[in-house]
Amino acid sequence: MQDRNFDDIAEKFVGNIYGTTKGLIRQAVLWQDLQGLLTRLPQRPLFILDAGGGEGRLSCQLAALGHRVLLCDLSADMIERARQQAEQQGVIDNMQFVQSAIQTVAPHLERPVDLILLHAVLEWVAEPRDLLHKLYEYLAPAGALSLMFYNKHGLVMRNMILGNIEFVKSGMPKRKKRSLMPDHPCDPEQVYGWLADMGMTFSGKSGVRVFHDYLQNKQQQQDDFPALLAMEQHYCRQEPFISMGRYIHVMAHKHPLKDEL
Repeated sequence: MQDRNFDDIAEKFVGNIYGTTKGLIRQAVLWQDLQGLLTRLPQRPLFILDAGGGEGRLSCQLAALGHRVLLCDLSADMIERARQQAEQQGVIDNMQFVQSAIQTVAPHLERPVDLILLHAVLEWVAEPRDLLHKLYEYLAPAGALSLMFYNKHGLVMRNMILGNIEFVKSGMPKRKKRSLMPDHPCDPEQVYGWLADMGMTFSGKSGVRVFHDYLQNKQQQQDDFPALLAMEQHYCRQEPFISMGRYIHVMAHKHPLKDEL
């Protein structure tokens, strides 16, 4: 098995993710979480790795705060899109772009990393646990990981709501090679276990799109978007809604937080 390179479907990916209501919710929930996470990290310009960063929209927001961001991605197309985003937003001087697998980006890291973003990547790699161990090696002693992964349970729920009972019973195999359905949907408890086994401490979890994808009337995603976004941001950090998210965002730290010692 190989890790996914999005060169062949970059345009489709951008159109279906960034340019949609689901993309806006994803961006808003992640940014809400990252603003809190930044307060737990050293109060200085940080060195940040956006691993598999795609178009780098969150990277640009972090660079605008004065942080130094290295974005790596397998896709040359995505790297170019990220560079254009940075130029348009005037943050190019705070960013570096490397076409590389995450597992081999170490020679480009100028020092241990304060914060790693791994968003919607884990479900596309062949060896997700090994990837997390590699990222742990990159982190500085007080570093943090912002990990968003595709929730297998949310996929089951979505398909059952649609009545795709036989598809769920068959194990939900991927039907098309060029589909945006991830290759390896993640079991949350397994991911949490991997992080805990590495000795990482959790500081928060959020569900991403805990309501949006389950609406029966899809027109409400557009017509009622402000109210829907407010509900997403309100409930995203509460159970059972965290576990119902199409994605789950986990914030984990390499060593125990100061207020937990």
